[in-house]
Amino acid sequence: MCGRYVLEVDAAGLMRAYAAQPSKEFDWDPVFSVAPRTNAPVVREHVDEDGELQRTLEFARWGFQPAWAKDKGPRPINARFETAATNGMFRAAFASSRAVVPMSGYYEWVDTESGKQPYYVHATDEHQLHAAGLTTALKADDGGWDVTFTIITREAKDAAGDVHDRMPAFLDEDLMTEWLAPGKLDADDRERLHGALGDVSERLAAELITHPVDRAVNNVRTLDRTDPSLIAPLMLG
Repeated sequence: MCGRYVLEVDAAGLMRAYAAQPSKEFDWDPVFSVAPRTNAPVVREHVDEDGELQRTLEFARWGFQPAWAKDKGPRPINARFETAATNGMFRAAFASSRAVVPMSGYYEWVDTESGKQPYYVHATDEHQLHAAGLTTALKADDGGWDVTFTIITREAKDAAGDVHDRMPAFLDEDLMTEWLAPGKLDADDRERLHGALGDVSERLAAELITHPVDRAVNNVRTLDRTDPSLIAPLMLG
């Protein structure tokens, strides 16, 4: 699964990386621990009133909340790749409300005799990772929209599989363009896109590396989210 991740690129860097515009006021400083139920940047595309394709950066809350879900119902932070295109919770979002969740890397934990040891999983060349996400929106009290998201996860491969059996499904630049394209997919197109995501994400998984980090990252209530030392490699004795 993916239960905490890092985004060490600021707002200006994200807009350059994705050739995107903010949907409204948008500010982001590097964060080294993005936790569930918090707001984080997502990339989406839509066609504006003039018929022009717009790619936007906006904030969404991590934890998928469909309009039909009960107020106290589950808020899944992950959607299983194997069923994301067909599961009743996510099927509509897979068809028409896909997004990219920018991240630099993510954390996983290994149980040891002395407690949970965190590891940081990231790309070898420090490139931005594009996690496949799904979004949904509820009408907010101020008349706007409260957007929530989930991250698609798949069976872990290579480095990620050393520390956990699930990992985010990542997109490359080419598939990201298709993933973000607005419009509703029919069943055949959903199946084709799902297959492409499986192929690309498996290839990208082989390019990830992992290293242990300090256990300070374990406690979201006491850590400093802006502290880059959270992802510093740790030598285990």
